[in-house]
Amino acid sequence: MMKKKKYKVIKNIELNDKVMEMTLLGETSGIKPGQFVNIQLEGLYLRRPISVCDIKGDKLIILYKVVGKGTEFMKNIQGGYLDILTELGNGYDLSKSGDKPLLIGGGIGIPPMYYLAKKLIEEGKTVKVILGFNTKDEIFYEEKFKNLGAQVFITTVDGSYGSKGFVTDKMKEVDYSYFYTCGPEPMLKAVHKISKTSGQFSFEERMGCGFGACMGCSCKTITGFKRICKEGPVLDKEEILWKD
Repeated sequence: MMKKKKYKVIKNIELNDKVMEMTLLGETSGIKPGQFVNIQLEGLYLRRPISVCDIKGDKLIILYKVVGKGTEFMKNIQGGYLDILTELGNGYDLSKSGDKPLLIGGGIGIPPMYYLAKKLIEEGKTVKVILGFNTKDEIFYEEKFKNLGAQVFITTVDGSYGSKGFVTDKMKEVDYSYFYTCGPEPMLKAVHKISKTSGQFSFEERMGCGFGACMGCSCKTITGFKRICKEGPVLDKEEILWKD
């Protein structure tokens, strides 16, 4: 159920040249792995949708990549309060994971994998994680995933750290019972093509309202059109119809 609340910004730090970590203080009950928040920024008309990275008591942690006017504005926020819509979207279904779930994240699709890994490990699952980056300088949260107790594999396109190549190259070497993934669409398509079990995909999509009213983020599935912000962002592997 969507909630609108004020959250206090208590930390906003750089993880690397492009990725920021913001910690917010406020109500966190009901927020599930795979859901996102929609943030109102002063002077900007559209809210900015950001996936939930972690929940620690009454602290909400989000990660975001500085790529445009909105995120550039966010980067400079130190203190104060933000108007945020929470509990948005359809999160991951943990009941399907089996005993050896594999989590695959690429770039800024990595943050929602963290809270998911945390919850699966709390359930006693053996969690493996593949994190994909272009180069060593982009890497973030490797140690945090390890500290949860996950087995972590890093891939870099240029081979500057971890395994050279893409997340799909490492997928072929890993044994898993089910998978969850989030990242850029080319990566998701590649994961869909080579995956050997069922799984769930979280889509990154430009949104207008963020709660299903404007229909701007609709995508076609085997059962008709679904709104990424409302029926998604998580979709099952079997229902996805890829664009040509």
